[in-house]
Amino acid sequence: MPRAKTGTVRRDRHKKILKRAKGFWGLRSKSVRVAQQTLLNAADYRYRDRRDKKNDFRRLWISRINAATRLEGMSYSRFIAGLRDANVEVDRKILADLAVREPAAFKALVDVARRIQA
Repeated sequence: MPRAKTGTVRRDRHKKILKRAKGFWGLRSKSVRVAQQTLLNAADYRYRDRRDKKNDFRRLWISRINAATRLEGMSYSRFIAGLRDANVEVDRKILADLAVREPAAFKALVDVARRIQA
């Protein structure tokens, strides 16, 4: 009986790995061994960055709110503290969107925070 080799199984597995590594640079897309290691690292980065994305967006929103409040002559920290004291429950995502798209509405919120702070 002839020896059974893992020809088609191995080829299919390698094709699957190389298909996922398409677009990688150099041997990372050509060599199965290097591609496999790269894909393992990529999976780690994907997992990590899905969580980091939330922090990145929060940072972006805070920067936008800070810039808009500075234009109104107020600091970010005083603005947020004023909203908290006034029991205005609007999250930073919505505040940043208001600052960009609805400056009049954002100015009204700054006035509310300013009145409470005074």
